[in-house]
Amino acid sequence: MLTYPPHRALLHQGDDSRHVLLITSGVVKVVASAESGYDMLLAIRIAGDLVGEMAAFEERPRSGTVIACSEVTARVIQVGALEAFLSRHPDAMRAILHMLSARLRWANRRRLDFKAYDSLTRLARVLAELGQAYAQPVPDSDGKRCDLGVTLTQKELASLAGLKLNTAEKSLAALTAQGLVERNYRSITICDVPELLKFAKLLADNPY
Repeated sequence: MLTYPPHRALLHQGDDSRHVLLITSGVVKVVASAESGYDMLLAIRIAGDLVGEMAAFEERPRSGTVIACSEVTARVIQVGALEAFLSRHPDAMRAILHMLSARLRWANRRRLDFKAYDSLTRLARVLAELGQAYAQPVPDSDGKRCDLGVTLTQKELASLAGLKLNTAEKSLAALTAQGLVERNYRSITICDVPELLKFAKLLADNPY
């Protein structure tokens, strides 16, 4: 078991290593960097998630850098050991396939959102889906109010929604003005989960 302090990279983009990491506690973010220097937040992962599986299974360099958002503990699993385990446990293989399918579904939704919705709706959809996946209900709120559960900058939210930073800032301000979210430093509270789902044109089921 390895422990990583906040802001430490667990895996590096372009690296040829073949192991995967099972996150056992904490939150990480997956960031991809272009040759131009532009950084994009691709995903958030929490305890119970695997990271690094694409490079391990494809035998190609890592496509992103995994960075600890808080103190993180993780278990290193070599790809040979993982493949042997999955061959002996079909239920675990199905769980891995479900995980990969959910991640592909998230990516496909973002591509569709880029063409199908305006910037305000796109940001609302990202916040709603992050809330469904990671949020913690606020006590005594009957499930309507929840903390997003991950610490994100406005630049990172903009990356997830495919928006320019100033557009994301205006959209977040508009959602705040409508009473759907509250903002603090790097933290967001969803004030009314059903209303945000309705505004975002999402069904109230969990996409994960």
